[in-house]
Amino acid sequence: MSADELAELAAKQAAVGEVPGAPAADPVNEPMIRHWLDAMGDTNPVYLRDGVAPPAMAQVWTMPGLKRDKTGSPVDDVLAALDERGYTGVVATNCDQTYHRYAKVGERLAPATRFTGLSGPKKTALGEGYFVTWTIAWYAEDGEPVSEMMFRVLKFRPRERREPYPLRPAVNRDTQFFWDGVRAGELRIQRCADCGELRHPPGPLCPACHSANRDHVVARGEGTVFSYVVHHHPPVPGRETPFVVAVVELPEGVRIVGNIVDCPADAVGIGMSLCVTFRAMDEELILPMWAPRET
Repeated sequence: MSADELAELAAKQAAVGEVPGAPAADPVNEPMIRHWLDAMGDTNPVYLRDGVAPPAMAQVWTMPGLKRDKTGSPVDDVLAALDERGYTGVVATNCDQTYHRYAKVGERLAPATRFTGLSGPKKTALGEGYFVTWTIAWYAEDGEPVSEMMFRVLKFRPRERREPYPLRPAVNRDTQFFWDGVRAGELRIQRCADCGELRHPPGPLCPACHSANRDHVVARGEGTVFSYVVHHHPPVPGRETPFVVAVVELPEGVRIVGNIVDCPADAVGIGMSLCVTFRAMDEELILPMWAPRET
């Protein structure tokens, strides 16, 4: 079903108006009210004293059990259509209730559902989705309205969870700053805090003056191919062959090893201009890689 067809379905269901549901299996009763008050910690004596139910219990009386037949509503077709389009995730977003009067002990309530709106697609933190809104009203046996509830959910397309990338770098006190930089979108190079010598890979001591004091600089993220290999065999977990592994020379004066991406293997050559790119390998790991630099 296309987005336009989905919008047409929503408009059709909204035009249906209020659809009555099955009456409550049981009348409003004191035992259920007592359970509710205990669960909520509500000590207001008016309910049991006057034989009325807490207004927020409206939905309790008509919620279908696991074995009870569920009466269809104008919302069902819209939710099913969203499921078919891959919007299978669901989370409630907000709920507003309006109370007209107390439900009285002994009366049997009946619900009626009205589909009121579909909004989307929207970009959300959970993923792309649609907001679906409907209203349920509860009526006494004589048709008098007791309460109603506006309910809205987000039906979203869950993001595909990646399998953990099997080749994970070793992270220790000497390299933590580098991987913190990668997560921040920075290519960091270790620097001796005494003589200023840059070095990569990181280490505990400066090779020039042997100082243990160190900090870092942020590289420009540009480089050239100093040397490279094209890996064909053996297979590498989490990677498709062939792939290129290069030694990249940075203008800061150090060299770094990384994969070259976004480029056919046979197009790679010595001296090729590159720029760094940060690629998420799974839900947690990001690796710096190199792509051809546009000139």
